[in-house]
Amino acid sequence: MDWSKLWSLDPEVKFLNHGSFGACPLAVLEAQQRLRSQLESQPLRFFMREWENLLDKARSQLGEFIGVDTQDVVFVPNATTGVNSVLRSLEFSPNDELLTTNHEYNACRNVLDFVANRTGATVVVAKVPFPIESPQQIVEAIVEKVTPRTRLALLDHITSQTGLILPIQQLVKELEMRGVNTLIDGAHAPGMIRLNLKEIGASYYTGNCHKWLCAPKGAAFLYVRRDKQASIRPVTISHGANSPRTDKSRFQLEFDWMGTSDPTAYMCVPEAIKYMSSLLVGGWDELMQRNHQLALRGRNIICEALDVLPPCPDKMVGSMAVIPMPKLLEKYAYIDLHDQLLDKFNIEVQVVPWQEKFKLLVRISSQIYNQPEEYEYLAKALLELSSMNYIPK
Repeated sequence: MDWSKLWSLDPEVKFLNHGSFGACPLAVLEAQQRLRSQLESQPLRFFMREWENLLDKARSQLGEFIGVDTQDVVFVPNATTGVNSVLRSLEFSPNDELLTTNHEYNACRNVLDFVANRTGATVVVAKVPFPIESPQQIVEAIVEKVTPRTRLALLDHITSQTGLILPIQQLVKELEMRGVNTLIDGAHAPGMIRLNLKEIGASYYTGNCHKWLCAPKGAAFLYVRRDKQASIRPVTISHGANSPRTDKSRFQLEFDWMGTSDPTAYMCVPEAIKYMSSLLVGGWDELMQRNHQLALRGRNIICEALDVLPPCPDKMVGSMAVIPMPKLLEKYAYIDLHDQLLDKFNIEVQVVPWQEKFKLLVRISSQIYNQPEEYEYLAKALLELSSMNYIPK
């Protein structure tokens, strides 16, 4: 079956970058349009009578999917908002250290730096090696940086730049055991790997629904462990701050209404979960495994063509895989290599500037609409570009 027909992606482009912004299936977009029509046909009725029930139903089904109690999760527009909400709610002092890694996503690292600059806290960076041989190297690199001053660790569950799945449950256990609260940026995790946030045990966890879950843009969640909820406020303070209601927690009352917006992306999360589960006989488990195996296959195709080694074990790869670029391609700046691939070959793929052994990485994504032939085509394009004379702009 040509799965790509279920999406509105440009058929002329080989789209190997689902990881950056996701892609929403046509059927889910149609469900969102029905909700938007319901909203616009009678906005007062929708927001005064229908909105909250629809939001609660969506939250309940999302909670079941990610393994949390409904009362411990709220919707936010994106994971970056979730990280902002936590970091900008907590109080730090010049004696505090905030721990992260050299693989942390730039937007969230910026939030950490902003909070540190405002409070006088110190950002401590654990250097996770890359290439890497085992998850234990990650645990050792992070735990080694913990001191009595470490208040909180901000960690990616799946790194954006290098596509590594961190051993997050082990990390959370090690850190919380040492008195360090954990804020997990799980932007890529929902829909790529199975999640049970109760088992993970983090103080705070935020994830996107618009990426691998394939919900519409503007759908994400923030989980806050119940013992931490009283301290966490949304970035936008609105009616919930002084609501007299007692049937819901202040946590949900504040986050659920942050002013008028289009909530239909949140309400379509159950539709996305159901729809993606229906594509293969084995449901989500088969879909995740298929995407994982395709990512590994694509990585192997490109690594063999370029004569480079895979930079991490197979078990640390989900549905995204990174390939280091050989010296012959380092003549390109990362944005130039991206543009050459798109403009000359109609390939949309993520090109990542890196810091140490390799200057450039190419990160492929594998969603059900992708095929092995697309990675073979990418490998040929990279080989052709490596042999071309190129003068940087």
